[in-house]
Amino acid sequence: MRLGILLSCLLLSACLGSPEGVNAINGFDKQRYLGRWYEVARLDHSFERGLSNVTADYSLREDGGVRVINRGYSDVEGAWQDAEGKAYFIADEQRGHLKVSFFGPFYGSYIIFEMDAVDYQYAFIAGNSTDYLWLLARTPEISQELREHFLQRITALGFDPEGLIFVKQELNSRAEASSRFIEPSSVQ
Repeated sequence: MRLGILLSCLLLSACLGSPEGVNAINGFDKQRYLGRWYEVARLDHSFERGLSNVTADYSLREDGGVRVINRGYSDVEGAWQDAEGKAYFIADEQRGHLKVSFFGPFYGSYIIFEMDAVDYQYAFIAGNSTDYLWLLARTPEISQELREHFLQRITALGFDPEGLIFVKQELNSRAEASSRFIEPSSVQ
């Protein structure tokens, strides 16, 4: 019994850990992070495989956590797919490290390791290992300068830039025709 509890604790801490050198930002403001984000880039993984036009919408939950609605378009199925999750801060709400779950009692790390601290216009997010990585932005498209900055930063941290998928956002881009490009002017 004790061994099972110990193994469960070790497994849980591994899922909520962070890759070497990846540190959550400080001075995080949950209220400013709420709303719609567009997935600009990601590393491939089974739960988003084949999806384009991916968005993540964040809102408050009654229990103090964050409600997460991920939505993407499957070209194979010709339909939108939605997934609802929940996220909670691991420690201090001023630190950008949350645990997120889309699958029952199982949680994974959600580490915001860089973001636009002034306007909350982009965020670099990692999971518990270098296999999980996302670039989110408030608009479907970003500047070439921000793209290059992202690639340099993740390469330095040990992520595989060759494995990145730059997410097609043509359906969302049409809806956001007036969007502006985001520059990495105020990184944290």
